[in-house]
Amino acid sequence: MKKYFKFLIHTILCCFLLLSLSCAHERDVEIIVMHTSDIHGAFFPYDFINDKQMEQSLAHVYSVVQNERKSNENLILLDNGDILQGQPSAYYYNFIDTTSIHLAARIINFMKYDAASVGNHDIETGHAVYDKVFAEYNCPVIAANAVRTSDGKPYFKPYTIIKRNGVKIAVLGMITPGIPKWLPNSIWEGIEFRDMVETAEFWIKEIREKEKPHLILGLFHSGYNYEREGEDINTRNNENASMLTAQKVAGFDAVFIGHDHDKYCGKVCNVAGDSVLIVDVQNEGRLVSKVQINIKIKGDKVLEKTITGNLIETKNFEPDSSFIAEFKPDFDTVKNFVSRPIGKFTKNISTRKSFFEPSEFIDLIHRIQLDITKADISFTAPLSFDAEISEGDVFVSDMFKLYRYENLLYTMHLTGSEIKDFLEYSYSLWTNQMKTSADNILLLSKTENNRNGRLKNPYYNFDAAAGIVYTVDVTKPYGEKINIKSLYNGENFDLNKTYKVAINSYRGNGGGGHLTEGAKILKTELNNRIIFSTSRDLRYFLMQWIEQQKQVEPTLLYGVDEWKFIPETLVKPAIERNYKLLFETEK
Repeated sequence: MKKYFKFLIHTILCCFLLLSLSCAHERDVEIIVMHTSDIHGAFFPYDFINDKQMEQSLAHVYSVVQNERKSNENLILLDNGDILQGQPSAYYYNFIDTTSIHLAARIINFMKYDAASVGNHDIETGHAVYDKVFAEYNCPVIAANAVRTSDGKPYFKPYTIIKRNGVKIAVLGMITPGIPKWLPNSIWEGIEFRDMVETAEFWIKEIREKEKPHLILGLFHSGYNYEREGEDINTRNNENASMLTAQKVAGFDAVFIGHDHDKYCGKVCNVAGDSVLIVDVQNEGRLVSKVQINIKIKGDKVLEKTITGNLIETKNFEPDSSFIAEFKPDFDTVKNFVSRPIGKFTKNISTRKSFFEPSEFIDLIHRIQLDITKADISFTAPLSFDAEISEGDVFVSDMFKLYRYENLLYTMHLTGSEIKDFLEYSYSLWTNQMKTSADNILLLSKTENNRNGRLKNPYYNFDAAAGIVYTVDVTKPYGEKINIKSLYNGENFDLNKTYKVAINSYRGNGGGGHLTEGAKILKTELNNRIIFSTSRDLRYFLMQWIEQQKQVEPTLLYGVDEWKFIPETLVKPAIERNYKLLFETEK
């Protein structure tokens, strides 16, 4: 009997011990996840291009993050790519000082980011830049759908595991798979960009089986509107598939997105009936997300979780003083770089005119492209919505107004009919089909959208041509708008003849659809049409050209009639109205 009581007491004590241990492992944890995206070199509260202060930057973001870290040690900080292009502060360490540890890497490390994804504009800098910079990050760089062509394995890490107070969080990274449409193969040689939904389906299963995390987060450099620019739910390698992926692939708790420079914070329902939080934070550090996760766990099991999110405007915070002090030498270096004079302009030039008629701003780019390539015809578009370079000294900073992106310059072979179809497509994105003078001449959105203002389509796809004389009849439908009268020298323009065309690499690789959808050239055929490519970005050669000229008189290449909208009596009042709508309400 005594032995029985001893055994009973021992059993009861063991049960109490096991029960107490079980309760000890049932814990409530609060985790804060913050993310930035599309910083585009806006490290400092200063616009090096326009020589003015900025009310947002990574220095502002750091103030927000440090403030949050004071109250929650379980903070996770993520960046979503497109950090290496934009402001001269990125360009300088991409292409001028290529031996120092890159400023972007030093800032990522200083701010203690936990993971970063890759953006298309990061890839645009070329292997020599992004391979070096991402190796300098102290945190993992993730992009599961960027795989090596040699073995099909991820070029970057596919995901990373972050632990906070016993909670295991998997973060799966992805990049927009639209890169082959925009960038030359040499820039991403050896990498294949795969469909986001298919990639997520594979890796979610892998992560669950191998890691057994409490939470799975997506870090996707891809927008939320999967129907943008003519794509839809069935489009393979959809450029903006973040929301689509969150809906079609069960398992994500929250998805942090970017690429589209848009603002979004909301929940969607996935195929399993679970809600997924999606947050998008515009660009240049204007917003930083704050996602609060309250989770109750017991060992590997999640008993309860609530996930809420909001977006914080960084302009409401002062730039962090320790950030400013740490990177002041870099600020001074970049300021000196952009302040170097490279020539003189005899008059002001602006992109405003280029939406309605030939402009000195666009024709300067045409002139330089034709001079470099010796092509017959040149295509280019306004890459900035409202940029101006003033008369007098021209500085390095002005080159970022003249040409916003690091595109290469191609010379391609196109037939006369392909050139016409290219322009038909371009002006169909650009112009409305007018019936009366009360109609808009520009194709406008019903609501003002974030990236393109009141324009329905991106202005950087509004290509005009030089080297030919043509009219655009805005009363005609797509396919009948363009009438090419002749080459600029008076020679006949022949639809069957092959011409040499100067065009940037974004367009030459199919970006915007002008060559593929417009001219109906197969994507696989585009590379065969390229007969010349610059070795460096076009901005570099624009800078060289201006330095050689010393003084530049910006003029129209062939006069105002090189191209024009017709009928003039119909379009004149529409141009005046639309000009006021776009620009006189902007300031």
